[in-house]
Amino acid sequence: MDSTLLFVIFIIVIALAFDFINGFHDAANSIATVVSTRVLSPQHAVVWAAFFNLAAVFFIGDQVAKTVGTGIIHIDVIDNYLILSALLGAIVWNLLTWWLGLPSSSSHALIGGLIGAGLVKGGTKVLVWSGILKTTAFIVISPTVGMILGLVMMVLVLNLSNNKSVRRADTIFRRLQLFSAAVYSLSHGMNDAQKTMGIITMVLFSTGYLSGSFHVPWWVVILSYFFIAMGTMSGGWRIVKTMGSKITKLAPMGGFCAETAAAISIIGATIGGIPVSTTHTITGAIVGVGATKRVTAVRWGIAGNIIWAWVLTIPMSALIAAGTYYLCLFCD
Repeated sequence: MDSTLLFVIFIIVIALAFDFINGFHDAANSIATVVSTRVLSPQHAVVWAAFFNLAAVFFIGDQVAKTVGTGIIHIDVIDNYLILSALLGAIVWNLLTWWLGLPSSSSHALIGGLIGAGLVKGGTKVLVWSGILKTTAFIVISPTVGMILGLVMMVLVLNLSNNKSVRRADTIFRRLQLFSAAVYSLSHGMNDAQKTMGIITMVLFSTGYLSGSFHVPWWVVILSYFFIAMGTMSGGWRIVKTMGSKITKLAPMGGFCAETAAAISIIGATIGGIPVSTTHTITGAIVGVGATKRVTAVRWGIAGNIIWAWVLTIPMSALIAAGTYYLCLFCD
């Protein structure tokens, strides 16, 4: 086995580790609402979310993978060190924000890693600005859409449930929340697994193991969905409390509205091939649901800390990736 193939295998392993950490880090997004409303226990919730993360493999194509693979950095400048540095930048930032209990974006950490390593490799000319601007615009758009949909759905559901007793409404929405949690986990798998698919495919094209038009091999698809599901199964418990109760207190009705609103937004972006942050979207939806009670029902100080993590994600992961790429060049 030659050294190039060994290095490619090593990078694929690191990419799958990122995929696992992505699921681990974002498990809170999938289960926080359904756990905080006590519809499912944490143990049952992660199994539920992981199953639908994996089931997403049957529901969507590879539009997001193509954006990650060809829409951030020109594929002809990709090398193994660049991909490795981008992945390590994203992994380090994900683990740091997990440790701090902040629901940052694995997606934007990966985008930042690619940008940082790409800038060291060839400067601004290697960046695909159209793809970067589209992706970064959704830092604002995805939570805003999630918030508006969450607020509208909550108002609509409150009006439709106006004649039902609190206990009756609670019983109905405890059941419905199982469905909304499943759909949200599907949307999470659809969008986030494709980012790893895009990275692995970039490596295979840049090293000559794939040729022709950009396409994702079937085994890359299966591995990416499997590892993100296993990461979700492991659960990122530090973030669950922040998402499920620190932003605002949720009942089953609110949990259903937040999950459904976020899922609609994420699925729409996935169909459009946009690698959005599932974290940003569900956070915006939770804020929208909480705001229907009263503005003060949302703990804006906590929300502000989360927003700071969002703002810092791309530059910090880019900085880590840039430093890693310099180190790789120095040690080569």
